[in-house]
Amino acid sequence: MTGAQAALLAMVVLPATVGAVLALTRVERAAAPVAVLAAGLTTVLAVVVALARPAVAYPFVAGADFALEVDALAALTAPMVAVVTFLVLIFAACTIRASPARFHGLMLIFAAAALTTATAASLPALLFAWELMGATSYALIGFWWRDTDRVSAGLTAFVTTRTADLGLYVAAGAALVGGAGMTLADLPVAGDPWRHVAAAGILVAALGKAAQLPFSFWLSGAMKGPSPVSALLHSAAMVAMGGYLLLRVEPLLASTGWAGAVAAWIGMVTAVLMGVVALAQRELKQLLAASTVAQLGFVVTAAGVGAVSGGAAHLVAHASTKALLFLAAGAWLTALGTEELTALRGVARRWRVVGVAATVGALALAGIAPLSLWATKDAVLAAALETSPWLYAAGLVAAGLSAAYAGKAVWTIWRRGAHAQLQEGGTGEVGLLEQAPLVVLAAGAAVLGVLALPPVSRTLAEALGGHGEVAPLELVVSAATAAAVVLLMLHLRAPEPGWATGWLGLEAAAHAVVVRPALGLAHALARFDDLILDRAVTAAAGAVPALAWAAARTDDRVLDAGVEATAHAADAAGRCAARLDDTVVDGAVEGFAGRVRRLGQLARAPQTGAVHQYFLQAVAVLAVGVVAWSVYAVMG
Repeated sequence: MTGAQAALLAMVVLPATVGAVLALTRVERAAAPVAVLAAGLTTVLAVVVALARPAVAYPFVAGADFALEVDALAALTAPMVAVVTFLVLIFAACTIRASPARFHGLMLIFAAAALTTATAASLPALLFAWELMGATSYALIGFWWRDTDRVSAGLTAFVTTRTADLGLYVAAGAALVGGAGMTLADLPVAGDPWRHVAAAGILVAALGKAAQLPFSFWLSGAMKGPSPVSALLHSAAMVAMGGYLLLRVEPLLASTGWAGAVAAWIGMVTAVLMGVVALAQRELKQLLAASTVAQLGFVVTAAGVGAVSGGAAHLVAHASTKALLFLAAGAWLTALGTEELTALRGVARRWRVVGVAATVGALALAGIAPLSLWATKDAVLAAALETSPWLYAAGLVAAGLSAAYAGKAVWTIWRRGAHAQLQEGGTGEVGLLEQAPLVVLAAGAAVLGVLALPPVSRTLAEALGGHGEVAPLELVVSAATAAAVVLLMLHLRAPEPGWATGWLGLEAAAHAVVVRPALGLAHALARFDDLILDRAVTAAAGAVPALAWAAARTDDRVLDAGVEATAHAADAAGRCAARLDDTVVDGAVEGFAGRVRRLGQLARAPQTGAVHQYFLQAVAVLAVGVVAWSVYAVMG
């Protein structure tokens, strides 16, 4: 393994390991500094792998590797995820007081999942990271678990995105059946109709994560999570990864002939409608949430029209801009105890560093030149114009709405004659350490537009594909239009269409179509488990004592009877053997002993001690010997 490959593995393993240790051990005092240090090292590793472009692959299942690769797109995205994570955790170290170990641990695990998603080169790696990212997002949105509303919001986000995530599994199955294998780069070679099925599955999964229509509503509830969570999940990760995935599989979308057009139009319609929703919001975080969905619509459109370089540039610039604005909103929420726009009037005058940084982010969001999103947005629109003038016209409307809601935010925080008032629960202060990440992110929001301007744009287009340049006239017209809309918002009351305030009623519709049926199915399965499976298991458990009792009785009646019969038989055999011993063996022994005793008596009879008797015995023996010899001699 090379050093670059080791760095790639360390980039995803380090934050995951440190995060797991923090979340499980709950080392509260050391949690924040340890997490910031881990995020800093991860950022260094991300820069190293972006320069070295390593790849690793390990066998996972038959025919499919767990593969990670840093190509040009990942080299641009992975450092963005790491840097935003590092800055957000610095901010969180000052604002998260309750359970900091659990919070920072979950944030690091989430960041590791996002980095794995950015570098995934195979469907197994993508599915693993995608699932982990969804699970940790649920835990982070519902971090304050004692608040049922926050937990419910996390559950809604989780169920909605999980419903869309099923598309990835469909795509994986279609890729296998279609003969393309599990490598993302090989998906376009899948046979018909499986290539179309794979494209549809990935499109649905990506739209769900990116909160595009019709899944947009879940992002509204997700704003109930801590502000650092919103700053990471909804700028550089989670939502951004949905758009990133479509940029990654753009060749697959193009190969179908229809998926690219569908993605482009869904993205642009989302950008327009969510721009109206953002304009209608009366809370800063809700405005930022709707604008996040709208801006990701441009990235989705870029994937649909083949403008991968422009979409990637917009993704990176938007990450810095939106992380900045969410952190600014979090700083004001902590300091004042509110995020209501009416209560934030003039807040930039009270904390000017935060106010200036937020203004840079808002003007970048509006598309004011020379700030970042001005150029990146036009890079997408230029590609849209080559595809369809109607798509381009919708993009101009979406860009104008971006300037409108950004102008509304700027007007609110700098309003003359208004002074933001401290609400109940506010701390009344914004620390220097909280302000430092905002300054860095504001610099990114200001300069990252260079990615969409020559000569960098040409280099990026050569590496990623797409359109290398935007016509100067288009850039000028776009900047002038954005400036005009912002100035208009600064002098006129921004319209707040009531029909868009509730996010187009999408949440109620989703509850009726997705969440409620899913929960209903879960309750039905729970009842089935209680009434059928649990009763069956309980009945089986109840049958065990009965079987044991029956076995015990069998033992008493059968086994004991057998033992007793065996004992009786053994006793009878013993008695028979005793009789045999008494009558036969003892009789034989006694008869033999009697004969031996008789012979003894006979042998003892001639032993009288008289000499003449011994002499006669000797003569008799001699006579017997002579007779025996004579018989032998005659016969021989």
